[in-house]
Amino acid sequence: MTDDLIDLLAADLSAAGFLPDAIETLLGEPANRARESGVVFAARRALAQRPSSPLATLTSLLLLGDEVPATQVDAALPQLRAAGLVTLGIATSTGDALRAALSLNPVLVADSADDQHWWIISDLDDHLRGGPARTDHVMGVGGATRSLIAQLSPAQVPTALDLGTGCGIVALHLALRSERVVATDISERALMLGRANARLNGYADRIEFRLGDLFAPVEGEQFALIASNPPFVITPRNADEPVYEYRDGGRAGDALAADVVGQGPRYLAPGGTLVCLANWESPWGGNGLERVRGWIAAAEVPGLAAWVIERDRLDPLGYAQMWARDGGERPGSDSYNRRLAAWLNDFDDRRVVSVGLGSIRVQRIAGETAQATRDPLVHLEQATGAFASEQAGATLAAAFDAGVRAALMTDAEVLDTQWLRDDAVVEHREHEPGVEAPRAITLETSQPISRRVAADPLLAAALGACDGELTMGQIADALATLLEIDAAASRQALIASARELSWLGMLTPAN
Repeated sequence: MTDDLIDLLAADLSAAGFLPDAIETLLGEPANRARESGVVFAARRALAQRPSSPLATLTSLLLLGDEVPATQVDAALPQLRAAGLVTLGIATSTGDALRAALSLNPVLVADSADDQHWWIISDLDDHLRGGPARTDHVMGVGGATRSLIAQLSPAQVPTALDLGTGCGIVALHLALRSERVVATDISERALMLGRANARLNGYADRIEFRLGDLFAPVEGEQFALIASNPPFVITPRNADEPVYEYRDGGRAGDALAADVVGQGPRYLAPGGTLVCLANWESPWGGNGLERVRGWIAAAEVPGLAAWVIERDRLDPLGYAQMWARDGGERPGSDSYNRRLAAWLNDFDDRRVVSVGLGSIRVQRIAGETAQATRDPLVHLEQATGAFASEQAGATLAAAFDAGVRAALMTDAEVLDTQWLRDDAVVEHREHEPGVEAPRAITLETSQPISRRVAADPLLAAALGACDGELTMGQIADALATLLEIDAAASRQALIASARELSWLGMLTPAN
């Protein structure tokens, strides 16, 4: 993919208005939503009722997978023209017409300061490909990638690393946060498309692409932020089965995720943060989350704090079905059943009873605090609620910071601290008619993760008083008198609650 042709493509796409909002207006919101989920019939029907335009031509060719006359493509891309699109490999020629060979999708950039958009080139989506993916398939912007991007803090950093860049979308988001970004991948084809996307969107001078496995391309370097959506899918090691580079790290079980988490902290600068997605196994008689704790400890880097969030947990059959379908196999076919059997046999052989899916955040604490955490400080939890729709990265980073600070405090320091209740916290009380005391009290928050926590009158009252004016010790003593309970018990209960609610994003130290 040559730079001059990519520049012509960018100019033509811009002139045609090939943007998310314009496409939704062209197709209508219901048809466009269906298209995004892989059902294109309604979009084709809507497009047939619209007048011809460059936007309609590009939508038909690139988003709906239709065969389009080359003359129409020439009109829609007057600088690049149909021949240039074929030369770039984005389309193939079928005589006098063109058909898409790659996906080219416009995406909104939710974490930019304005209504910025990008165009992302990747391999064809499942509904356009019409068969199993190639083994060096390069994914576009999928659900896992969007989840990782949502968890990135918007704070500016001097250096950033995208480990396993794929099409380069995460590297582009890192370029919003850093002047220097390094993006690595083991796939030459992924790096080709990543470079093309950086050039297409004006970031070619901000992102350096390097070939290599895991951290080998950045040996000896350190970064303020590392983001990774690695090929974490647990795949049976069977030579008769295809190995998809975008999802299979080539290691047995969850060893690839273990390597990312175990090696990553060594490449963090002091104060730096690693955010990655991962899958982890729970063997019979074991605990998957505790295994992740062991991965972090294996880094042997002093001053680490980590937050492991299990978003889902699947049994072996459910996991095998999900990834057999992901490769484009039709359920019930011989190849689908063969792959399902390979997965289940592999899990049986290694006595795996479930697989956790989630995210891991690791920070290398800087300064004197690092000396207090020679052993990693690791918070493990299951949290299946929705992420905050906006600013999830900022609120996750704030909750992580508050959770670490609270965990490192002594009991006396917790009591001597003024605390602030987050504005998103809402209290619900359930009453029986005619009864003054509530039957149940629930605390609820929508950020950074939607949660509901059962509370007693002491905790509810204490949280209501956390406005940064009184220390937790003063609040505990006042409530002990008011509720006629033991003062020491009140203090101990609120010490534990302050630490727990900090991780939930409900409470933060005021100072």
